[in-house]
Amino acid sequence: MTFYLVTFCCAFAALGSFLFGYDSGVIFSSIEQEAFLRQFGSPTLSDAVAGGIISSYIGGAIVGSVVASYISDYYGRRMVLFIGGLLATLGAGLQGGAVNIAMLIAGRCIAGLAIGQMSATIPVYCSEIAPPQTRGMLASMQQWMIGLGFVVAQWVGYGCSLRGGVFSWRFPLSFQAVPAIILTCGIWFLPESPRWLMEKGREEEGRSVFARLYLNQSATNNQLLEHEIFQIQESLASEKQSAVRSWRHLLLFPRWRHRILLACGLQVFTQCSGTNVISNYGPILFQTLGFRASTSLMIIGLWGALAQFWYTVFMFFIDKVGRRKLLIPSLLGMGVALCIEATLARYIDFSDPNANQHALRAGIAMFFVFSFFFTALGMISWVYQTEIFPTPLRARGSSMATATNWSVTLIFTQCSPIALTNIGSNYFYCFAAFNWAAMVVVWAFYPETAGCSLEGVEEVFTTQFDDGHSERSFVDVNTPVAIRPRSQIRHKGLHPLSMHPTYDTVSIGSSHSGSGDEIGTKEV
Repeated sequence: MTFYLVTFCCAFAALGSFLFGYDSGVIFSSIEQEAFLRQFGSPTLSDAVAGGIISSYIGGAIVGSVVASYISDYYGRRMVLFIGGLLATLGAGLQGGAVNIAMLIAGRCIAGLAIGQMSATIPVYCSEIAPPQTRGMLASMQQWMIGLGFVVAQWVGYGCSLRGGVFSWRFPLSFQAVPAIILTCGIWFLPESPRWLMEKGREEEGRSVFARLYLNQSATNNQLLEHEIFQIQESLASEKQSAVRSWRHLLLFPRWRHRILLACGLQVFTQCSGTNVISNYGPILFQTLGFRASTSLMIIGLWGALAQFWYTVFMFFIDKVGRRKLLIPSLLGMGVALCIEATLARYIDFSDPNANQHALRAGIAMFFVFSFFFTALGMISWVYQTEIFPTPLRARGSSMATATNWSVTLIFTQCSPIALTNIGSNYFYCFAAFNWAAMVVVWAFYPETAGCSLEGVEEVFTTQFDDGHSERSFVDVNTPVAIRPRSQIRHKGLHPLSMHPTYDTVSIGSSHSGSGDEIGTKEV
């Protein structure tokens, strides 16, 4: 029962991520509707106007992702989602009721502000309420909901286009208010992050939330719950002595700068993988490869639907396999797929009716292969940035990483049309190189975080990176734990980049049977 409760809380909070995907996808179909163009008095949108509509949303998201950390740290994770829901509702109303371009851009900017706040906070909230053995799955709910929102936006836009008139663009833009209102009204029924409560000195409230979310029906895992709370208390006490009070300190102290680079780097890798160029400029891109417009739209629709299927499958492996084991093949596979795609387009004219049909099918297939390999990177990029920071800095670190994501998105939004016009399919070679370079960086610098509590991940960085040591120990989730001083714990020599961690269990009593309600593997 506890598993379903935690899952429900994460899924409901991730309605904000659904808005992320929906709002990102719906605008491209809406601004191409004939009724939209007639409404604003032009047969086509100028590049400046189209750029303003798209860039205002991303600009708002950059600001929102930075502001989120202040609200989250002072008022809690739920407050960010509440404010985000209100702003998203206002933004949807302005977009759906727009009578001029300025009103539409204002609505997009406000919606972007909301999405920026929520995209930085939802993974933090999910990570902080999830047990270690399912944290990856629940925190990756953000990417799953983004994908779902994007698919829904595509089909809502397509369905409304069949009716025509102003309904073809007003309804899709207004529809985003529905999940926003549901989120705004329902967020206060979810528990606040217990780690945030304890960090603010509200320990009894934090204990109560932990007991509600983690204790199984017979309370046989109470000792593991107490150990989890002990770890949080110890971590918070340690962090108070080295608290960072400004963004400048966060960037200048090597201890924190290292983690900022890891979190922001993974978001850069995500954007440089090529996924947003394919999803946002798919029709243009496929026509560059020689496909007809109708074929391009069909491919993009199927691409989004299949991507959602892969997200669903990978959610169940992200914790069992680990972050590094998924990231490295993901980056390698995307690079190979895009390199093959670029090579095919370079030597074969897909617009030629007599072109090799096998090559044509291979060209289409490579985009679906890319979709498969992107899944791991897309999901882990949101999870990892919330795992590597301690509770007092988690919101700030996630905000900086999310702002990086949106900033790089803005760069590609402005540059991709120019690149596609000037170098065409050779653009894919750039993304292939990005992916392979990122693979090397992940292999060399990114430690494994799966299977540890959030406080355990902090210990990994403290002993292996911040203090220059390379030792850690794990406590098995299925064995009651004797809480012992760190100086008395036996360590095994485990390199931080190991893909196969070894376990050193300190146990008391008999083994506790796993039932899905345990806290998870701990690091002490």
